[in-house]
Order: sequence, then C-alpha cells, then structure tokens
Amino acid sequence: MNGVRPDPEKVRVISEWPKLSNVKELRQFLELVTYLCKYVENYAGKIHPLSQLLKKEAEWKWTAECQQAFDAVKQGLTEAPILAVADQDHPFQVVCDASDFAIGCALMQHDHESRDRVVYYQSRQLKPAECNYPVHDRRSLP
Repeated sequence: MNGVRPDPEKVRVISEWPKLSNVKELRQFLELVTYLCKYVENYAGKIHPLSQLLKKEAEWKWTAECQQAFDAVKQGLTEAPILAVADQDHPFQVVCDASDFAIGCALMQHDHESRDRVVYYQSRQLKPAECNYPVHDRRSLP
C-alpha cells in the first residue's frame, strides 16, 4: 500500500522508551512523540493525563492513568496507519470528534478502491473555557 509512514527508527525508539520518572523525561518523550502526532488518532486525548503533569502546580505522581496514556501513545505509533498521499483531484472528507478535554479530526479521502484512507490526523486539548462548551460546539472549534 502506497503512502506515508512514520520513520521506523523513531517508532522503535518510542516503543522502547522506559517508564518516565520526572518532568524532564516527560518533556523529552513528548517532544519526539509530538513530531509524529499526525499518525496517531486522537493524540491530544491520549496524552491528556501526561500533559497534566506538566502544569506549573502539578506534583509528579505517575499513576495507572499516566501509564495507560504512555502505553496508548506508544501503541498508537507502533500501529499507525499508512497515511494516504493527498490527491488534489479527488474530494476530501473531514471527520471530527470531541471529548471532555480534547478535539480531533481526520482528513480522509477515498482511494482508487473506494476505501476510506486517512491523509492526516489533527487534535488538540481544549482550553479551560472550551471544556464548558456543548459537544456540538466543541466539534466545530478550530
């Protein structure tokens, strides 16, 4: 299948990354993973527990939820789909979703066999005020 895939060496490094034990290690991990976030569906939602540890007033406490988020991000990259190369001659479809703390979308396109293919994933965490928006309003946020 033709398309774009993450650098296998970076994926290997991420998949072998040991458990994090402080904010500095978390920042290093997230810097590398964020570089490849276009391959991970709902990346911002997956890293939410980890990003809470980066808040100024946060105490470092590696919880089961943090471990699950860490594992989910690594798994999302090791199982990342091959992204389709955008074909400007065919229509695109945008699929959006929202949770209590993140929004995301996927840019999709039908391939020559009429299968939906992901071209790009995009997501971000909600700002505190946006968390109060109704779900249908969150889905339309930029």
